[in-house]
Amino acid sequence: MLKIAHHEIYKHPLPENHRFPMDKYDLLPQQLLHEGTCTEDNFFEPEIPNSKHFFNVHDPEYFFDLLNITLSKKAERKIGFPLTEQLIAREMIIADGTMKASEFALQNGIAMNIAGGTHHAFTNRGEGFCMLNDQAIGARYLQQKGLVKKILIVDLDVHQGNGTAEIFENDASVYTFSMHGKANYPFIKEKSDLDIPLENNISDKAYLNILYKTLPELIKRQQPDFIYYLCGVDVLESDKLGKLSLTLEGCAARDRFVLQTCFDANIPIMCSMGGGYSKDIKIIVDAHANTFRLAQEIFF
Repeated sequence: MLKIAHHEIYKHPLPENHRFPMDKYDLLPQQLLHEGTCTEDNFFEPEIPNSKHFFNVHDPEYFFDLLNITLSKKAERKIGFPLTEQLIAREMIIADGTMKASEFALQNGIAMNIAGGTHHAFTNRGEGFCMLNDQAIGARYLQQKGLVKKILIVDLDVHQGNGTAEIFENDASVYTFSMHGKANYPFIKEKSDLDIPLENNISDKAYLNILYKTLPELIKRQQPDFIYYLCGVDVLESDKLGKLSLTLEGCAARDRFVLQTCFDANIPIMCSMGGGYSKDIKIIVDAHANTFRLAQEIFF
């Protein structure tokens, strides 16, 4: 059965001037249930986990400053919104969702988190609306429990996974692959194990050709035991922040290829949803829903 992390706190409201469309965290589960892609049994509710899991990735000083809301104003501005206890609890619960979904993926081949993809969180700081790096925390969790050895992170959000790249910079057991907009945030990039910067307005065909050539070869070379997939839908032409030109069909073809490749290679995959900033919330929800529809079709 497909297991999906979801919690009411995911839709925690942010200041009105914040650009991130939080409504999707409420509407996406509703859509999946309404259309019959999922039932209530597919969803599980994560919790605030033991803080020890965060110390496998983040500096204790940074974590406690975050927890106690004692970060400097400069550090808070880097994150992008005013910090609150509920917002930090939300981030911790998202990380727990990814950790637990990782174990479900080992059991069932795939699992998903309605939220997550906080790839701009570094070892010792947050950036770009990200505070705790959920997939990095999940990767360390699986390795520490001795469940996997080699992990591949496939980050296809439109923004480079700069925090993830920094966290695993000197760690050969986690290979970081980021395919992102060249002229997009972050404007000073970190060095992933493999970065593929894309020109503005790239089409479905050009984008998919790059992915089709890259991912199978990467899996062949790295031989991962587990894959984390950051499947942001901010690659869409309609996205306010994306600068690429993928259609809904192209984005779905991207997801189909990644999921089918993992299924055929018998590699467990855990998906975090990542970004999506189209003006029409229906487009965001439909693009994300495609990933869940494909997961059900391919794996179950």
